[in-house]
Amino acid sequence: MSLTHHDSNTRMSQIAVHNGTVYLAGQVPSDPSAGMRGQTEQVLARIDELLAKAGTSKEQLISAQIWVTSMSEFAEMNAAWDAWVVPGRPPVRAAVEAQLARPEWKVEIMAVAALPEA
Repeated sequence: MSLTHHDSNTRMSQIAVHNGTVYLAGQVPSDPSAGMRGQTEQVLARIDELLAKAGTSKEQLISAQIWVTSMSEFAEMNAAWDAWVVPGRPPVRAAVEAQLARPEWKVEIMAVAALPEA
């Protein structure tokens, strides 16, 4: 059973790969001045980048955990999500309202994906 870590620092890794499964750390927006939809699009683009770096893609998503700072903006997050997710292949998902580590962040998403079968 192999275990690899990528984009690591002393506290955490952005990617961990174990037994054909890719685990991503929670991803937050790079430009917090954007609204909920814009922040969600940034996070989803970062997830795409990390999945590609690990050798997979959103087509192989297994699950996603989503934290939003206000359920009043839930529809905006879902609009970005729905435009991004692969039709017919949505992962299992949970979404909750939570206080994030920085007040300017509106959304954080953590994802798990499979590596494609060889």
